[in-house]
Amino acid sequence: MEFYEEIREKLIEWGASFVGFSNVGANLSNDLKELQYAVTIGVSLSNFIVEQISDKPTFTYFHHYRTVNSLIDTIILKGQLLIQERGYQVFGVPASQTVNNAQDKYSGVFSHKIAAVKAGLGWMGKSGLFISSKYGPRVRLGTILTDLKIPYSNVVNLSSCGECRKCVENCPAMAIRGNDWSEDCSRSSIVDAKACSDYMNQKFKHIGRGSVCGICISSCPSPRNMNNER
Repeated sequence: MEFYEEIREKLIEWGASFVGFSNVGANLSNDLKELQYAVTIGVSLSNFIVEQISDKPTFTYFHHYRTVNSLIDTIILKGQLLIQERGYQVFGVPASQTVNNAQDKYSGVFSHKIAAVKAGLGWMGKSGLFISSKYGPRVRLGTILTDLKIPYSNVVNLSSCGECRKCVENCPAMAIRGNDWSEDCSRSSIVDAKACSDYMNQKFKHIGRGSVCGICISSCPSPRNMNNER
């Protein structure tokens, strides 16, 4: 068995719902350039819990969100150790991390969504969320960057959002612009991250420390549409 297939099998065994591979060299900061291959780990969220969200997140969703992030971080750590033991360089990007001294203080060291899209696992929605081909936006992501040469296609799927504007219409912060994503567009042309963060801090501090909302996820029809087609 090829090593990359062993990696995929192990990550699924440890709890990943899906795994993908891509080359993200063009999207890396200079200090990470040598680790141009990305392993995407995705874990699906509970449909039942997400669908309980209406005009605000629930306490259950906040707990679920953090628990899934913790699972992803554990899977990433195990994957890191597996790859490193074979002699390759590796860097795990946590499921949820904000780097406050970055140029964009609402961003992390690397975008999981870029790697997931390049791996052909879905597309980027008008909400700025990654939309999984199987699970819609009801997923959390993690990434392992490595110098292990992994087969990849980097075929970016076109958006299937079409004329849908559910996320735009339901966002209480009015942070979603409603524009289609492209690889060379700025995040600010898709979503106002500050407006989103400020609204969560003002309205949901008592629920999720001002760090979760989920309304755009629960309002997206993608998973329901896809399930109805089966």
